[in-house]
Amino acid sequence: MSAVAPAKQRSDGALVQALLAKDERAAEQLIERYGGPMKRLAFNLVGSRAVADEVVQETWIAVLRGIDRFEGRSSLKTWVYRILINTAKTRAQREARSIPFSAAAGGDEPSVDPDRFLGPEHRQHGGWSLGPSDWATPEEELLGGETREVIMRAIDELPESQRAVITMRDVEGLPSEEVAAALEISQGNERVLLHRARSTVRRAIERHLGAVEPTGAAG
Repeated sequence: MSAVAPAKQRSDGALVQALLAKDERAAEQLIERYGGPMKRLAFNLVGSRAVADEVVQETWIAVLRGIDRFEGRSSLKTWVYRILINTAKTRAQREARSIPFSAAAGGDEPSVDPDRFLGPEHRQHGGWSLGPSDWATPEEELLGGETREVIMRAIDELPESQRAVITMRDVEGLPSEEVAAALEISQGNERVLLHRARSTVRRAIERHLGAVEPTGAAG
């Protein structure tokens, strides 16, 4: 007799099937898997932790009640995020404010040289390619607790649209097309917002490490 796999090993697809079968443990596992990232994204959208908690709660109610409408055309994570974003937008409308998801919403803040990012020929297109001059191992620096705090503070200070995009792309690891679909914007718009967000965060990291921009970088 084979043992039943622990819930923590279930794939998203298996969780969906379990939810359709009214498995309460599956609901708990889904919340454990995505609850933290959803709170981060909700806060980035509404700017209030109390309101973000309410948005997340409303989202989970909608997800669990509507799981039979999940068709699998996107990842489960993207589907859940789309519901969260729409819930946040509805909340914003009730409070007579808007959540702008346009490239123009970020203003004309300075950018770093595009050569600092990987080109379209790379698998990680748009990712950072060059570290500041005193980064012996950029990956190790980025994983450092102090540098991570600098990154998260810089993200918190971004315009709402840029915060949402960089959180979904670089913090949660969603691909460009799924982020654009979740936010209901074009992929071109998503790329502009992501570049602006990464540029601002990059500058914050370089200031923190005491690095200087290479000669000829955009100011």
